[in-house]
Amino acid sequence: MAQTRPAWTDERLDDLNGQVGDLGRRMDAGFARVDEGMDAGFARVDADIRALRQETHTDIRELREDFNALNRTLLRVGGGAIVTLVVGFASVLVV
Repeated sequence: MAQTRPAWTDERLDDLNGQVGDLGRRMDAGFARVDEGMDAGFARVDADIRALRQETHTDIRELREDFNALNRTLLRVGGGAIVTLVVGFASVLVV
């Protein structure tokens, strides 16, 4: 036996239209919540990146200061060694 299809009356079409409209509003609300969550997440990531950049710049500045101090120390030690060698050779030549 064949089933008969119910007729699409104006009332059924209006009901379907209302259901589709409600589904659209629920989807819009869901997408709005997702957008808000993503915006909040991106804001946290941006803040973390700014903090990381600041920390990196501070660390690089400290490293530069350390390398400069090491350079000064090496120059002083190297200069002292050269002076010691020159004085030692001069004392050998004078004697």
